[in-house]
Amino acid sequence: MELSALDFLWFIVAIGVLVAAHEFGHYIVARRLGFKVLRFSIGFGRPLLRWRGRAPDHIEYWLSTIPLGGYVKMLDEHEGPVDSADRARAFHQRPIWQRVAVLLAGPGFNFLFAIAAYWLLFVTGEEALKPMIATVAPDSQAARAGLQAGDEIQTIAGQRVLTLEDATLGFLNELVGDGRIELTVRGRTGDVRDVELDVRGRARELTQSPALFDRLGIRPGAPALVGTVDAGSAAEQAGIMPGDLFVRVDDQSIGGWQEWVEYLQKRPGETVAIALLRGDREVAVNVTLGIVEENGQKFGRIGVWRPEFEALQRFGILEALPRGIVRAWDDSVFTVSMVAHMITGDVSLKNISGPLSIADIAGDSARAGLPYFIRLLAMLSISLGILNLLPIPLLDGGQIVYQLAEGVKGAPLSERAMIIGQQIGILFVVVLMGFAFYNDIARMFGS
Repeated sequence: MELSALDFLWFIVAIGVLVAAHEFGHYIVARRLGFKVLRFSIGFGRPLLRWRGRAPDHIEYWLSTIPLGGYVKMLDEHEGPVDSADRARAFHQRPIWQRVAVLLAGPGFNFLFAIAAYWLLFVTGEEALKPMIATVAPDSQAARAGLQAGDEIQTIAGQRVLTLEDATLGFLNELVGDGRIELTVRGRTGDVRDVELDVRGRARELTQSPALFDRLGIRPGAPALVGTVDAGSAAEQAGIMPGDLFVRVDDQSIGGWQEWVEYLQKRPGETVAIALLRGDREVAVNVTLGIVEENGQKFGRIGVWRPEFEALQRFGILEALPRGIVRAWDDSVFTVSMVAHMITGDVSLKNISGPLSIADIAGDSARAGLPYFIRLLAMLSISLGILNLLPIPLLDGGQIVYQLAEGVKGAPLSERAMIIGQQIGILFVVVLMGFAFYNDIARMFGS
């Protein structure tokens, strides 16, 4: 994991957008319900920019120096004297249901943001890689189960999958379920097969990112499969045909389409020895590569094109909305499941990512294009919403527990109980951040 200044810039943009959505939820619901809001801040620490709103409240709006969170400050008698004229608008003087509504609004707006992001992707057209298998390692569990390079996953546990992302979530759901991953795959020759991967007892091992596919012996992605052959090209002269699968070149295994293209481009005019699969039969051919020149550089060219491995999902404005809701719901259920299994020890804590990993992912997503960055924002927004709903003091979920406890007790909790809760919350946050930074550092050094 190598980070650049641009990665950190995209990380700040991502965190700023998600924090703004979260805090705006608190802010707008508080104002609608009559709470007195004193300040709305994106970031912590001293303000870089600040201005005041209109009368009568003159709310302060801050853009602060530490871009790792934010807050909405409301009038609260626990934080200092409250003028009698404003006492009815102080946080702890409002009805309990209103306080809970304000606290829920932050995570709620994170979920709404995710729905809006997925809706936008579906309306504009979301292009994603089909659930293809580029290579299968010899004598791996995947190979023994019957998976082959060029297979396209059709269903997982009977559920249709359309994209590689769908397939990854399907694998993980079954992994933390009964441990049997039942697949239906379509081979490169059109045959449809049922395959079962028995991974019982391996959930903790296989959920150590990015171990899942590696340890099963699968490399997902575009296989080195021939879709079409250019007339008169080196490939046509060598007898290469549509449907052929390249497996080796100069006795080196091919890890997928991109790796295959990069190998050939570096060898303009050279003769290479290629092993390919035609049906179930291996064929060996020698090909003298053509030469193309671009921007003063020469590249090797064989003259074949891969099939279309991308799936485009585009819907109308109205049809995209329920699909966005379902996508956000599925991601939320999956995230809750993973958190629950981490708590019980069934899933590795190495899945917890800190700011360095998120910065790396944010940078990669931004470079891949706006749709990828929007998809990342949706996923992070759901994670942020769920994290804040955990019943931990300092988080929204913990504050909701306080309000409900007050309702049951009929009186506010004691100062001692509040202090103990804060200490527990601080300890939780410190431990969580410790795990996150440890995982980030381990990833940086490849351990």
